[in-house]
Amino acid sequence: MTDIVDELKWRGLFAQSTDEDALRKALADGPVTFYCGFDPTAASLHVGHLVQVLTMRRLQLAGLKPLALVGGATGQIGDPRPTAERTLNDPETIAAWVDRLRGQIEPFLTFEGPNAATMVNNLDWTAGLSAIEFLRDIGKHFRVNKMLTKDSVARRLESQEGISYTEFSYQLLQGMDFLELYRRHGCTLQQGGSDQWGNLTAGIDLIHRLEPGAQVHALATPLMVKADGTKFGKSESGAVWLDPEMTTPYAFYQFWLNVDDRDISTYMRILSFKSREELQELEQLTQERPQARSAQRALAEELTTLVHGGAQCAAVIAASKALFGQGDLAELDEPTLGAALSEVPHARVTELGPVVDLLVEVGLSASKSAARRTVKEGGAYVNNAKVTDGEAAPAREELLHGRWLVLRRGKKNLAAVEVTAG
Repeated sequence: MTDIVDELKWRGLFAQSTDEDALRKALADGPVTFYCGFDPTAASLHVGHLVQVLTMRRLQLAGLKPLALVGGATGQIGDPRPTAERTLNDPETIAAWVDRLRGQIEPFLTFEGPNAATMVNNLDWTAGLSAIEFLRDIGKHFRVNKMLTKDSVARRLESQEGISYTEFSYQLLQGMDFLELYRRHGCTLQQGGSDQWGNLTAGIDLIHRLEPGAQVHALATPLMVKADGTKFGKSESGAVWLDPEMTTPYAFYQFWLNVDDRDISTYMRILSFKSREELQELEQLTQERPQARSAQRALAEELTTLVHGGAQCAAVIAASKALFGQGDLAELDEPTLGAALSEVPHARVTELGPVVDLLVEVGLSASKSAARRTVKEGGAYVNNAKVTDGEAAPAREELLHGRWLVLRRGKKNLAAVEVTAG
């Protein structure tokens, strides 16, 4: 299992650990139980969480036993953000989100065999704990001067808003999580993002104080940042969620397909389960023929299949091809087509006018004269059929699923018209 450390380093997944040599020895002695925590501060995980979820999967495949913690307790507090206080959600909402997040994490892990995964909830050991007990048994072992050095805390203290005691106490709760999992499950390794380093080490310090001689470790993965400096996991429309109702499988696929060439090698190594040889071949293809986007397509297909399943991925790929004239739009089912068209400029009309008017309406042409010129040059398409008469209105029989027309200018400029009731 020590090979997994070298594998994580090659893939860019090893930012730091408390003691690499001690960790390697623990892995060699094995088996090792580890945990990673996820707070239900929203109704879904987003693609930023995939780094941790897939690292858990990678560690389990290497023989480690995972504990996936969805924080029904810590989710009611929220890890301090660097900028502003979190809005607290009610316990009922958080309980529902716990179930949703569990359902998103479970498909990535195996719950059978010698290193079967276990789902855990920190509400189980905090719900019956009184404030006095918490302060006496846990708070006693934390030093405020050390807590103040945590980056997000320090930045908040420098702001006008400051930080509430509620969020300040978050690291006590996460530290207690590691202690409880050590006692209940023999957990000796905590995995998390490098922005969580203060929380990770808080748990180690607490265990060392209360369980003398315990050998426990922390492993942090690096934060992923786009080459242009923007936050990973964000698209133009906001966060890219794993829930198909919050981010459609089509939009999810397109997010990966549109990854910057400067980022794709990093993302492939961190998120893909392809072999080194396969990844290196895709990296070479990106250098030689970047326009083919071979690596982006491979990653989009792999991650869409992992998150949404093979059938959804196949439907998305078929939609992507059909929208650009490489397939039959009429063969796409209504939900897939609707999801795909929601990602392109579109207009709603009650009546179908001439094609030149529609091209202007959806923004594919700046004016009617420009639209007529596009038609004359053979660059206008409706449902992938070339338009020869721009003054004619499409027939209602041409509407896909009785609702949509797909308009295209040239090879790549897409838009949609949806016909609605008056």
